[in-house]
Amino acid sequence: MKYGKKYSESIKLYDPSIAYESEEAFGICVKTAKAKFDETIELHVRLGVDSRHVDQQVRGALILPHGTGKKIKILAICKGENEKLAKEAGADFVGAEEMAQKIQTENWMDFDVLITTPDMMGVVGRLGRILGPRGLMPNPKAGTVTTDVAKAIHDAKAGKIEYRLDKTNIIHCPLGKASFGEKKLKENYDALMSAIIKAKPEAGKGQYIRSCVISSTMGPGIKINVSKLENA
Repeated sequence: MKYGKKYSESIKLYDPSIAYESEEAFGICVKTAKAKFDETIELHVRLGVDSRHVDQQVRGALILPHGTGKKIKILAICKGENEKLAKEAGADFVGAEEMAQKIQTENWMDFDVLITTPDMMGVVGRLGRILGPRGLMPNPKAGTVTTDVAKAIHDAKAGKIEYRLDKTNIIHCPLGKASFGEKKLKENYDALMSAIIKAKPEAGKGQYIRSCVISSTMGPGIKINVSKLENA
């Protein structure tokens, strides 16, 4: 496979066969972010569970200590007083049935997070086939189905992220921007890994954290040593 010049230069900065301690791994990762834009640093965690089983699902949400560095567009689907509260809290788009209709008929997706109230789930639930594959379906565990829409909006703006297993038993999450520097990125990583470890399902057997890889948007993957996490 032929790589671009910047990618090839990045690979020379480290040994792809080595799993580095997290501090060193983030130092390398920041150096591999050579694009003209501020690249996102992403984490990919393979777990020793089987996502096909309901009792082995791993899912949750947390506010990263330093946020994600990304400006989040929020859609709030709610009614009455909650609609007013959502607007005051800074939601980018607010509405009820008409917003659901816009998504359904126009395939409108100009938002990053959808927050709704329990009484509107009958309306939002019908959008499952559209929102689900894109990871935009609201969920109580992620705090995006709530009676406190203002808090949910503030949390999302502050850098709240959702983590969940995909079909290959891997969690993919942003950790921030390359401009954060290795210290802030590691602190975000530590917070996220702590949450994932706490979310370990009782039905999961054997080694839980199988592997961790970080990468910048345009850069190569860097392995993190997970031996200290194996007995978590």
